[in-house]
Amino acid sequence: MTKDASEDWGRWHERRVETVSASYGPLALTGTHWLEDYPDGRLPDIPGLWTDQEDGVLLTAAPEDGLSLDGKPFTGEVRLDADPGSAAGSRVGLGERRFVVLVREGIWGVRDFDPASEARAAFKGVEATPYDPRWSVPGHFTPYGESRTVHVENADGVARGLGLGGILAFTLDGEDLTLQVSVESDGSLWAVFADTTSGDSSYRFRFLRPAAPDAEGRTTVDFNRAVLPPCAFADHFLCPFPPPGNTLGVAVPAGERTLL
Repeated sequence: MTKDASEDWGRWHERRVETVSASYGPLALTGTHWLEDYPDGRLPDIPGLWTDQEDGVLLTAAPEDGLSLDGKPFTGEVRLDADPGSAAGSRVGLGERRFVVLVREGIWGVRDFDPASEARAAFKGVEATPYDPRWSVPGHFTPYGESRTVHVENADGVARGLGLGGILAFTLDGEDLTLQVSVESDGSLWAVFADTTSGDSSYRFRFLRPAAPDAEGRTTVDFNRAVLPPCAFADHFLCPFPPPGNTLGVAVPAGERTLL
């Protein structure tokens, strides 16, 4: 069983490396621009006029801008909603670049993804600890009576709301531990955590995504699949820091650790 789990982890790690190094993966992000910072609608090194319309973004493009919309040359005006899914599927582009519309707490922005980014060209891999069964333990999820929002600092230095749905309890190396976790739309859990290796032999914080708990709250807490946050690959992501209580007082030398 351990051999099967190790081989499964190896395939998972290979897929992770493929995902982060993909043409429009996190290494391709070269900028995140908030429209409120550019009242004239001119974004750095991005053609066209991008205007905040409260419920969306108004893009105005001239022929010389060279922009495309849904894969076709575009001029004129179009109202844009936030792009769902991956950057590869964003509506607006310039050659191979893709401009992703996003909104955070009512503030609209545009992200610039470029497959020719310096970070993507320099990428050598992700340092990860090989699978070890000691880092995969049973966990129990207890939901809060109602969703809670805490404000935590993000990687850009701004405090933003982080929704939390409950407590995930588990025992690691004989020590009883807990994490505050968010609940995703599919029922799976998401934790932002740090440990005593963070900022030393591991990145300063990491993400963990346990599977959806069963009807009795049982799930598996597998730190072998702890992952680097997007901001480890590009400075322009808005990753939240761990919420209160999510800095573990133990070493977790498992999963993804840092970039090579």
